[in-house]
Amino acid sequence: MEYKIQVENVTKEYDLYKSKSDRLKNFFNIKKIDIPHFWSLKGVSMNVKPGETLGIIGVNGSGKSTISNIISGIIPQTTGTVKVNGDTSIISIGAGLKWSLTGLENIRLKGLMQGLSIKEIDEIRDDIIEFADIGSFINQPVKDYSTGMRSRLGFAIAVHINPDIIIIDEALSVGDATFYQKCVDKIMEFKKQGKTIVFVSHALNQVEKICDTVAWMHYGELRDIGPADQVIAEYRDFYAKFKSKSAKEKKDYQNGKKAEQLNFDIDEYQRQLVANEIDSGSDESSAKKKVRNVLYKQVLPEKMTIMTRIAVILIILLMMGLGITHVLGVSFFSLFSDPTRVFHKLMIGFISLL
Repeated sequence: MEYKIQVENVTKEYDLYKSKSDRLKNFFNIKKIDIPHFWSLKGVSMNVKPGETLGIIGVNGSGKSTISNIISGIIPQTTGTVKVNGDTSIISIGAGLKWSLTGLENIRLKGLMQGLSIKEIDEIRDDIIEFADIGSFINQPVKDYSTGMRSRLGFAIAVHINPDIIIIDEALSVGDATFYQKCVDKIMEFKKQGKTIVFVSHALNQVEKICDTVAWMHYGELRDIGPADQVIAEYRDFYAKFKSKSAKEKKDYQNGKKAEQLNFDIDEYQRQLVANEIDSGSDESSAKKKVRNVLYKQVLPEKMTIMTRIAVILIILLMMGLGITHVLGVSFFSLFSDPTRVFHKLMIGFISLL
């Protein structure tokens, strides 16, 4: 089957740096620094069919927004493969809006970013303004908007640029009942047109009304995925049992799950995937190659390799050499052919400064 969205063994790691200098040291691989790692996603796989409306539910901190941002291309995954067959448009509170620009300027900017021409943007501009219904604020900088107004504008722009895949992340959680109904009507219109929709929300009633399939995210893991009524019933049962716990039991459960996200071992996860491939009939060599390809083909290294560091050092030395020869008025090649003369000139210039 040709899927619209394919997510395979996706993880997302956040390094909890204490300072910017630690971040730079880690990037340049200068010094080994003990950095805590938090895994927002711990190996998530799911497929979305063309024309399907997928709901993503879960408690706060479960990775719902992380997976939607990865699918939309806002942030990269740490490992894993993501295939999206079509243009995406994410709708969340203020997503992609430039706060220093006015509402009208944001309409044009978002349209251009989605590949529309100026003429095409002008054709849909009035419809966007009417749908957002924020009055004269359309001519004011977005930084002056309320949360609800930013959500209105973001939703209005996203649904009028006609994307193949629409990702809605809690965008219906703000605003009045009239605007909410207008948004639901637009989503239902998209469903009839056969568009693929990913709907992230805490509001289970909204998910039930809109979605065909539901994915239940739970502290970085995909706990279940299936028909909306089935998965939502399981989630409600879990949440009822969780609510019945004492405050201490709730805290202990949450801390335990967060500790699992801190202690997740990507190497052990990779070994488990290889073992699964071997169990399914693959030989060890091809299993390792397949797993490595799935996990790392799409991702870039977060640290400099040795060869990259050598190249950076050489470039820095070259720039310093060019700068020195320019100041001293000598040729670059004299650094190698007559270094003594260059050194004398450099010392004379240094002494004259003193």
